[in-house]
Amino acid sequence: MVRVKSRYLLCEINISVPSNRLLLEDRPIFSAVKDAVASMHGDYGAAQCSIGFSVKYVNALTGIMLIRCPKSSYRLIWSALPFVTSVEHKGRKIPFFLNCLHVGGTIRTCQKFLVRYNTQQLHRMLPQCKTKDEKTHVRRAILSSSTKMLKGKEQKEERD
Repeated sequence: MVRVKSRYLLCEINISVPSNRLLLEDRPIFSAVKDAVASMHGDYGAAQCSIGFSVKYVNALTGIMLIRCPKSSYRLIWSALPFVTSVEHKGRKIPFFLNCLHVGGTIRTCQKFLVRYNTQQLHRMLPQCKTKDEKTHVRRAILSSSTKMLKGKEQKEERD
């Protein structure tokens, strides 16, 4: 048998009202993405989306989402992501948009990219800090993320 290859889309959820971020769940987002694919690509897109497509991970606090889809149809789903504009939650419409950060072959590569991306974001935040407390907080966050990366590399080298 042949293994079915998948692609993982690492997306950032952008919401204008941050308190609404906590209302997000994977099932409504799944249906919103599926509807967007169906409206953009018709029956063909809906059929491709129904096989092997799932929302693997949604973190409402950080606004990060991981979508799994077949390798053959990840471009259809990727092209429909900008057209997801809102999600229905308990009769309430929550407006948001998705920004695809990375497309990877495994969850692990997406996690590695996310660590690098968050470190870059922290480096961008550092010049914008106004008080010394903010700067020390951001510097500690940078150090903690870089030491976690170093520890992970050391553990990997020890295993090899």
